[in-house]
Amino acid sequence: MMLDSATVVEIFKKSVQDWHKAEATSTNPHPDSSLEFLFYKKNQIDTIQWHVEDEIRRPDLPDSELVKFKRKIDALNQERTDLVEQIDDRISAMFQSVVRKPNARMNSETPAWLIDRMSILELKIYHMDEQTRRTDVSQEHINTCKNKLSVLLEQRKDLALCLDELMDDLSKGDKFYKVYRQMKMYNDKNLNPSLYTKQA
Repeated sequence: MMLDSATVVEIFKKSVQDWHKAEATSTNPHPDSSLEFLFYKKNQIDTIQWHVEDEIRRPDLPDSELVKFKRKIDALNQERTDLVEQIDDRISAMFQSVVRKPNARMNSETPAWLIDRMSILELKIYHMDEQTRRTDVSQEHINTCKNKLSVLLEQRKDLALCLDELMDDLSKGDKFYKVYRQMKMYNDKNLNPSLYTKQA
């Protein structure tokens, strides 16, 4: 696929809408081997985590449920990170034959982590828009949420532009990036002292 922001946004919008229709993970409509498949899957993970994060903040949540949700968030975070790195690998492969210009500048953010921000943003837009259509709140609440939604929609345009410009710069050899693995330690029984000392 030609990676462009419009396609990415549309995939995320559809994923968010699909999930909310059933309030459950939706069947991925894209071919398994495609980048689109990874984008859709990525947003489905983000959508699940969004709602788990909502649930964990309930004041009436029993401690046992809180622990269960926290472990689920940890697992989702790991899955999300792994998937972002997989997307970065796929995007890097697209530019492996591009000759880097001598004055090429390094981009601190990789395309996939920018796309990660776009995925989360689509969830914010969906849920903020939902708030503007509530009938059980004050007009002040509605107006506040409309203002916030306006900012989020502007942010969507800005991030989309950033992605398109980055992809263009990468294709011309004007920019490059390095993929630094997240190397998360808290889930690793060999790196988290609270885990490996318990094993001993």
